[in-house]
Amino acid sequence: MNDHPSIAAVDLGSNSFHLVVAREVDGTLQILHKEKQRVYLADGLDDKFRLSQQAIDRALIVLKQFAKTLQDFPACNVKVAATYTFRRAKNIHAFLTQANKAFPFHIDVIAGQEEARLIYQGVAHYVHNEDNRLVIDIGGGSTELIVGKHFKHKLLTSRNMGCVSYTNQFFSDGIINSKRFNKAEIKAEQEIEAIFANYVAEGWKNVIGTSGTIKSILAMVSAQNPHQPCITYDDLLSLKQQFIKAKRIDNLEIEGLTPERQQSMCGGLAILIAIFREFAITELTYSDFSLREGLLHEMQQKLADKDIRSNTINNVSDRYTVDKAHATRVSDTAIWLYERLKSSWELNNKDDVALLTWAAKLHEIGLSINSSGINKHSAYIVANSQLPGFTQQEQLILSSLIRFYRKKIKLDELSEFITISQQQVLKLITILRLAILFNQKRQVSQKPNMEISANSTGLFIKFCDNYLQEHTLLQADLELEQRYLKKVGIALNCS
Repeated sequence: MNDHPSIAAVDLGSNSFHLVVAREVDGTLQILHKEKQRVYLADGLDDKFRLSQQAIDRALIVLKQFAKTLQDFPACNVKVAATYTFRRAKNIHAFLTQANKAFPFHIDVIAGQEEARLIYQGVAHYVHNEDNRLVIDIGGGSTELIVGKHFKHKLLTSRNMGCVSYTNQFFSDGIINSKRFNKAEIKAEQEIEAIFANYVAEGWKNVIGTSGTIKSILAMVSAQNPHQPCITYDDLLSLKQQFIKAKRIDNLEIEGLTPERQQSMCGGLAILIAIFREFAITELTYSDFSLREGLLHEMQQKLADKDIRSNTINNVSDRYTVDKAHATRVSDTAIWLYERLKSSWELNNKDDVALLTWAAKLHEIGLSINSSGINKHSAYIVANSQLPGFTQQEQLILSSLIRFYRKKIKLDELSEFITISQQQVLKLITILRLAILFNQKRQVSQKPNMEISANSTGLFIKFCDNYLQEHTLLQADLELEQRYLKKVGIALNCS
């Protein structure tokens, strides 16, 4: 038996796809294998944010290659994160439908804030500073900036500026001149403007750059100054002049600049110059660790039953001073119901129980806004908060469960989900609604003595000892619930 099971992280970026395989040895991760393939996905995004079929085909070819490498891996040992271009793509469902046939692992489309958090974790596990540090990652479509200390981030942001998107916007015909560089830099400075005050107020002593764009810039700097381990503002201005002197992207022949990076480097250089100037940075050191390593460490934690999502839910619960005893009773009832209904309702998502537990813990956080419309307020907070560890899809499902835990269930307002059918979410909503209904008096032993069963469209509850006749308020609530559920195709039968 293998005492050190391998885990894998797949980073589906706007420019390149990466695969890293590692194993845990004595509490640390040992990298076993790496693969990197250029996909140029961002080039396939049109002005209406639709991915071309050619770009999707390029992605599928690489995913098939990765699938071969990972063919012996259990699904729980592989974490796949898709970033900026997938976030923006309007036809993401079309891509994921095709990807599911070529690649047997679940693809998480992660939010910009989550990407930034994972990048910071990747750096934090390998680079140690005693003071605040600023981490910068310039990707193909977005740039992440994070301020943190040790393993804790303090500020996270993902800005819509990347080496590919900026090169396409400002250098699309391949011509390089001072005017175009200045326009690109000003646009990048405008992107940073919104976060400037908070970041400067937090402060930092070290600046760390990660990923391919900054790695390429350091390679060009090191080719000219072999003993210099960092990038300075003067280095960037010197490179800019060399780029302008070349006049065209195809003429860029600078030592350290690889042919595959040549086509997107103008935009990346302009962005880094803008960040240096805006934040008055004097020098930046490079880290070879980033999003992929962050994913690996997150998986390492999950396999050790330290799911960061549970910590996140507990932190949000504390922040909004939730009635934890009541939330626990609702959660326990929901799990009790789920265990009795999962077989008949074909509920087999591995996160079902966790989602019900989390929804129970957060369903009343909207009280901090107003008790009227609490479900809407709670759902809004969950949908729009920064929830470390959660993918966009998980956050959307959780928000939907909470949005419809009471009153009418409006199917036209229930989102289309990628990882789970709308019908399955509807069944989880029903379980949560009943769990909350059975605990509405907030008493320690509120759950009635009952038996529950189901078929594909019906739900049958049999109460014991004339319970309903003695609890007329619950009976009235269940009659109302019957009407609500009937409108979404679920027949509730109580006796």
